[in-house]
Amino acid sequence: MLKRELTDALSWRIKTTAALSRAFSVPAPGTFTAELTGAMKRKDEEAYRQFFELYFERLLRYLIVCTHGDEDIAREALQLTLIRIVRHIKPVQSEEQLWSWLTVLAHSALVDEKRKRRRQNEILDRIFRRELTEQAPSMETEASLIPALTYSLAELETEERQLIEAKYFNALSVRQLAIGTSEKAIESRLGRIRRKLKLAILNRLKRED
Repeated sequence: MLKRELTDALSWRIKTTAALSRAFSVPAPGTFTAELTGAMKRKDEEAYRQFFELYFERLLRYLIVCTHGDEDIAREALQLTLIRIVRHIKPVQSEEQLWSWLTVLAHSALVDEKRKRRRQNEILDRIFRRELTEQAPSMETEASLIPALTYSLAELETEERQLIEAKYFNALSVRQLAIGTSEKAIESRLGRIRRKLKLAILNRLKRED
């Protein structure tokens, strides 16, 4: 009888210890990653909070290295990366797979951000830079003009903004834009919008001066 009681007690202790161990142990990295990304796929807010705590600063540091220390571009690319993560998240089985996917998204976002900035500079070179530099020679040109351009574009009428973006951001030719109208009409309209943008940018810069 005593032997059976001791055996039962030992068996109960082993089972209890195992249960407590499972309850309080840290999940294996692969298991945690699979559970985390699965919950993110289900739009679980707590999962996203954990993800941001784990990866926000890490992704930012990665992008700062990729931009050779340009934190402004890195942060813009990070915002685009986070948007793409929310849109395209899927369960993965390991942290290595997850980080590899995140760096691909981050690099792609950085390429797109740099492309966007080049196109913004092309617009400024094409339309504004010479006049604005002459009127404000002491200004930190790019740092001042790009935000002013971004705000001024947002304030355009929808059709005007779409035409500028199609021409300068999507690199469509005047011929491609001249659907249902003449190329001359498109050129004339682009000229009017450029003058409107120039005035809007100058007014914004004067307010900020």
